[in-house]
Amino acid sequence: MRIFLLLTLSVVLFRTNAQHTISGTIKEKTGEPLLGVNVYLKGTYDGATTDVEGKFSFETYETDSLVLVASFIGFRDVNLPLEPKSQELSISLKEEISVLNAVVITAGSFNASDESKREVMKPLDIVTTAGATADIPGALNTLPGTQTVGETGRLFVRGGDGRETKTFIDGMLVHSEYGPSAPNTPSRSRFSPFMFKGMSFSTGGYSAEYGQALSSALILQSKDVAENNRTDISIMSVGGDVSTTRSFENSSFAGKIQYTNLRPYFELAPQNLSWDKAPEGLDGNFAYRAKTSKTGLLKLYANLSTSKMELFESEVGNSDILLPVSVTNDYIHLNSSYRELISEKWGIRGGTSFTQSNDFASLGERSRSRDLQGGHIKFVTDYQHSDRLSVLIGSELIQRNVDQELVDELGDLTQSFDETLSATFLETEIFASSALAFKGGVRMESNSLNDELTVVPRFSAAYKTGEFSQVSLAYGQFNQLAQTQVILTNQNVNSEKAQHYIANYQWIKDGQSFRIETYNKQYDDLITYSNPLDGASFESDGNGFARGFDLFWRDNKTFENMDYWVSYSFLKTEREYIDFPGSFTPSFASTHNFSFVMKKFINDIKSQVGVTYSFASGRTYNDLNSDEFLSGRTPAYHDLSFNISYLYSNQVIVHAMVNNVLGINNIYGYEFSEQPNDAGVYARRAITPPAKRFIFLGVFITLSKNKGINQLPNL
Repeated sequence: MRIFLLLTLSVVLFRTNAQHTISGTIKEKTGEPLLGVNVYLKGTYDGATTDVEGKFSFETYETDSLVLVASFIGFRDVNLPLEPKSQELSISLKEEISVLNAVVITAGSFNASDESKREVMKPLDIVTTAGATADIPGALNTLPGTQTVGETGRLFVRGGDGRETKTFIDGMLVHSEYGPSAPNTPSRSRFSPFMFKGMSFSTGGYSAEYGQALSSALILQSKDVAENNRTDISIMSVGGDVSTTRSFENSSFAGKIQYTNLRPYFELAPQNLSWDKAPEGLDGNFAYRAKTSKTGLLKLYANLSTSKMELFESEVGNSDILLPVSVTNDYIHLNSSYRELISEKWGIRGGTSFTQSNDFASLGERSRSRDLQGGHIKFVTDYQHSDRLSVLIGSELIQRNVDQELVDELGDLTQSFDETLSATFLETEIFASSALAFKGGVRMESNSLNDELTVVPRFSAAYKTGEFSQVSLAYGQFNQLAQTQVILTNQNVNSEKAQHYIANYQWIKDGQSFRIETYNKQYDDLITYSNPLDGASFESDGNGFARGFDLFWRDNKTFENMDYWVSYSFLKTEREYIDFPGSFTPSFASTHNFSFVMKKFINDIKSQVGVTYSFASGRTYNDLNSDEFLSGRTPAYHDLSFNISYLYSNQVIVHAMVNNVLGINNIYGYEFSEQPNDAGVYARRAITPPAKRFIFLGVFITLSKNKGINQLPNL
């Protein structure tokens, strides 16, 4: 017993002698004391929290390898080695730039990602927007900055035509991103929104990494390795599809086969067009994803499709003369990408893509056969020097070959070109603080067709004006080769150019977001000609402008189980290009565009309903019976669409969609006869949708061990 007491007393005396006090003051860089900083010895429970004066104090018996940690939200952790003795410390914490509290440059860009903390649109919105029919451009046309051009179905952004927007998948360029369509009927994106986890839709001022787009870049991020096995079966009024996903330990495979045939639907819903063979197509999509290491990810994707349609089109002013129209297309797109962190500061990513598209279109005795082959190779290095400075540098090679044959009553004409474009880009992002950020970049391109070398700068900045608000600015120069038919006629034309000036204010808080953006876009070196068939008449002396402002409001907080957004765009634009006799507003541009989108889940009937209303003011058209160029104006466009998804069971969904519920006779423009009648009047015909309404019905079945998985997020 006496020995035990002596040992106990010895331990107490030892611990008392070994005990020491660690105290000090913690301030931020400006000298202001920090309240609530967590201060502790690494690997122990010894520590304290700073008071209102930034002071802390605690006692410890630890003696080996002492490391003091000071941790506070919004600031970098401090790890300070200490000697085992009492001491008074003075510590300064540096502000940390984090994903959650840092300013985000938003001028000219709408980001949508499952991982984004500041998105105003999610990938899910693409497939749940009424009237969009699960088409990516269809949903994006409800955002500000876009223009409704119903006869094409493509993205027209801020006074730019449809070709001025380019699509990229995992950083790789997509050639011929839209499927074929009949004359004056909308085409659809070839790519299903179901395969993407994120999206950045730029209406201007986009990154130096992307080029050859005068107005906009649509950047799509495909999904990573899947976690669940599932099989989906879809039975639709326009066809059907079967898809399967198989998940393995570090990889996954997904495949989908879709057959489309609109003949049964056309027999039930009469069309304005005289179809001989309704649109029919077969599509296959295949994706393989593999984790090659803790940070490495390999993605392989293939899209294959074939389609055909035939119809009769009457001559304008003479409905008795019917001309046969035939449109066919065979398409292959292959895409591979890889990314990995090779160290704490360095990352690499790159990829390749290949596209082959074989188009054939005929009208009566006239036909056009066009074959395209395109490739893209890219390599990018990211360097994260700190949370305040990052650098991106990369190079790419884009190749395109086009062969075309034109046939008419006079004979045939063969045209072709081979284009190789090489580019290098550099971009730096600097966070001066969590409230102020800058991004600057430069892009250099060389084109083999005209030996043209272009160097264009890009710059953007953002400043947080409050906890939930910020302002952004962007400026950039952009260039793009002329449209394909122009190059086939004259390969020596210069690139067309545009400059973007953008100012943006954004506020996001608790499920609500508001943004207003104003812009000014200047066009130079646009292609002009007096005769589109005479390459010698082509000049690069056109110009133009587009300016206006956009408004956007989204709210999923105010009303229970309801999400809605409102967007409005004002556009004033003119350009002197192609065969315009001066500067005029082009026929694809409308001054006012408005959209209202609402989605609500009604628990009582286990259904999600959606409503979309779209409005666009009238567009110009060239009335051949008027002495003034582009003096005509179409009626305003109105569309009210509705959809509903009924959850019959956890894994069976019934979906229905109707666009243009009110049956409004929308007119996109007018076609005129080639020759006037005896009275000197040109006959005209309105360009309208193929039917007043489009009705879609479908049953979607999911087979999976996880009974909570279904296709509702895809509808």
